[in-house]
Amino acid sequence: MSGNEAVLTVRGLNVDYGTGDGAVHALRDVDLTLHRGEVLGLAGESGCGKSTLAYAVTRLLPPPGVITGGEVHYHRQGGGALDLLALSAAELRAFRWQELSIVFQGAMNSLNPVHTVHSQLTDVLRAHRPELKRPERTARARELLELVGISADRLPAYPHQLSGGMRQRVMIAMALALEPEIVIMDEPTTALDVVMQRQILRQLVRLREELGFSVVFITHDISLLIEFSDRIAIMYGGRIVEEAAASSIYRDPRHPYSDGLLHSFPALHGARRELTGIPGSPPHLSAMPAGCAFHPRCGRALDVCATHVPVLAAPDDADPRTVACWLHGQAPAMTSRS
Repeated sequence: MSGNEAVLTVRGLNVDYGTGDGAVHALRDVDLTLHRGEVLGLAGESGCGKSTLAYAVTRLLPPPGVITGGEVHYHRQGGGALDLLALSAAELRAFRWQELSIVFQGAMNSLNPVHTVHSQLTDVLRAHRPELKRPERTARARELLELVGISADRLPAYPHQLSGGMRQRVMIAMALALEPEIVIMDEPTTALDVVMQRQILRQLVRLREELGFSVVFITHDISLLIEFSDRIAIMYGGRIVEEAAASSIYRDPRHPYSDGLLHSFPALHGARRELTGIPGSPPHLSAMPAGCAFHPRCGRALDVCATHVPVLAAPDDADPRTVACWLHGQAPAMTSRS
């Protein structure tokens, strides 16, 4: 489904929480490209910057989050790029949900508990499609529910009257209401059981094939992404450390952190493999180690890893992936640590 045409590009994005000497650098020079019609997985442990990246791209960063540098561009079909960081508040309101929507983590907290499903679905339509009459909005709401596998007779229900999986599907329906080009999903299945996770993911894949939108799917569970993503980007310490096709990540992860993530979850298909996990804990973003942020936890670290930050680049001309690791790049003093 995916091609080579970019629909969203992120270049050199930096985000801080706070200002001055006490600022926490949450994102550091992040580069990312989402192609039209593809599913891009974004994986990493909690605190690595996945959600911060999503909220920075959509300009929904909560205070004291501040974008301190970089570019984010949305590319329209047929040509023309829109600078999302330069949009006014009114322009952002028109852009969100129309061209780019987001499914937040925790549907029970995202849905308004005192409004019905009908009210919340039609509110999106009323705000962005004021020309639609009430019967037309209701008809579209019924269509959206059925699109995600929920009977239209649940429109009068309140969120507490729905199961967790149904609430999450209502959020997906709301995100698709205006047929956007991009849907960002921030750990939408974390609170659900494994069976419901698979049901929602199968529906998501079907909807992507039917409607042709692009997806950024954020999760800590890389095994989910291996199943249905086209590409996967691995984040650690506020940076992208590896980006490759999902099949390449599964067969041959190049960054030691990617390999650790892959061996932290059981394989859903194929032969059994030993679960080894990753020793230690992610660094606090206010006290990042020098050099490669992963080197204190890495069993393959070199001397250079403690002093120099590796650049995200292709390990060789024949490999389309990128990886930020001195094991696969040119660096001084390439010796093993004792």
